[in-house]
Amino acid sequence: MSSRYPARSPLENGTHMATATSQPPTPPTAAAPSTAAGNSAEEWIRRAATVPATDTYPGVDELLASFRALAARHPGLLSERRIGTSRLGEPLPCFTVAPGTERTEDDASDEDDATDSVPQFVVVGGVHPNEPVGAVTALHLATTLCEDAALRAHFGGAWHIVPCIDPDGARLNEGWFAAPADHRRYGRHFYRPAGDEQVEWTFPFAYRDAYFDRVLPETLALMRLLDATEPRFLTTLHNCEAGGVYYYVNRPAPELYGLLEAVPTAAGIPLATGEPEAQHTPRYAPSVYGVIDMRDAYDYLEGLGADPAAEISGASSAAYTEPYGTFYFAAEVPHWSHPDADDNTPVRESYAEVVRQRADGLRATGELLGRVLETAGPELTIPTPFFRAVKDFVPSLTKLAALESSRADTLEERPATAAERYACRHSVHSFRLRFGGMLLRALGAELTAGTATPVVRRCHQELERAHALWEDEAEPVIGTPIPIATLAGIQYATLLAAADHAA
Repeated sequence: MSSRYPARSPLENGTHMATATSQPPTPPTAAAPSTAAGNSAEEWIRRAATVPATDTYPGVDELLASFRALAARHPGLLSERRIGTSRLGEPLPCFTVAPGTERTEDDASDEDDATDSVPQFVVVGGVHPNEPVGAVTALHLATTLCEDAALRAHFGGAWHIVPCIDPDGARLNEGWFAAPADHRRYGRHFYRPAGDEQVEWTFPFAYRDAYFDRVLPETLALMRLLDATEPRFLTTLHNCEAGGVYYYVNRPAPELYGLLEAVPTAAGIPLATGEPEAQHTPRYAPSVYGVIDMRDAYDYLEGLGADPAAEISGASSAAYTEPYGTFYFAAEVPHWSHPDADDNTPVRESYAEVVRQRADGLRATGELLGRVLETAGPELTIPTPFFRAVKDFVPSLTKLAALESSRADTLEERPATAAERYACRHSVHSFRLRFGGMLLRALGAELTAGTATPVVRRCHQELERAHALWEDEAEPVIGTPIPIATLAGIQYATLLAAADHAA
């Protein structure tokens, strides 16, 4: 769940990465799973294996069609209502599982009375359109809530599920949804919005010299849903790119920590045991962090000598629901895993060395992409979302490289762990493939439209050669793709356990 630099900014983009500290990561504890009220920990773990197998992620149309087919099969349980409109004019639906209640349009438009009587649970998919695991999770959650009366009775409340809050952005990723294990296709068809176009990070924010109120239509729709339901539990469905599983909560929840470790362990997926992706987030347990808070990010950036007001956009959904006492939870699950992702064995290189190597890689990437962007940018006539995104992301690469170099100079001398070295190396490959891929798409739009000048064609050829080389170099670092059902299963089981904790 990324924001702006360096609080998992456009730079982090769903990739778990080590951040520079002088201490090695704490190894996982052997805490026993807690027992959920009415459901044992073993039951939550069992549910992680119930997601049907699939080799593809659904596109927006397929996802919504599946939800509507489910609602047709369960008209007394699952209802649909429109909560807003996307920037390109697409209706934004929310599907509500309200046990035993036939909801009318008038009932659906005003839920204030309902919030006083039964707990409200809100689940939002697609807050970052390049993170499609949540689409599978959301559909499986809705299906089991409709089909499992005992599960509905256990929670005793209404579940409001938004399958995809950013359909415009999700459609721009559908080129790789059909072959998610192919990292080359992933990079070539990747899209992530610029920082101020991300639904999760465009909630109103005011802190010291920072002020943000350019709320997106999709964000406004989500704000209205949250205001109407005042949820006891909120989860936004995220996934990272590679490494291990990790979580965010908005307040300590010790009863959950053992279970949050046990679920991915039972599925054979490692935890992300390295450093947090945002240095300023509290660490409650191995792989469990406090939410990324833009107030903390502001103070952190200021302490590094940066201008926080220039780097931070808006706040998050977790911050927006603070007045309601909502328990916020997010499970980050990786597309690919690698043996080094949770290996805390010391390696030959020092931690300072691997951080400097990362800085060097980011700097070289930023310089190459920056040169192409500077040369071709004035010649581009089509204002694609890819162009807007790279104009936001690419300059941040050299900023982060400078920051990492400075921080490396302050580190206490100690060996890096294999996990830290892997995170630093993988992050460079991730940025190359993602940002390079989006810039290729921006240039390619001109070629397809027949508006490419000779300068644009030359830049496209240069970047095409570089990107092909980056794809080859990333091959041994990417890791092994994880089955989609496994990822969605971990997310599904842990969000149920977290909702049970909130209830």
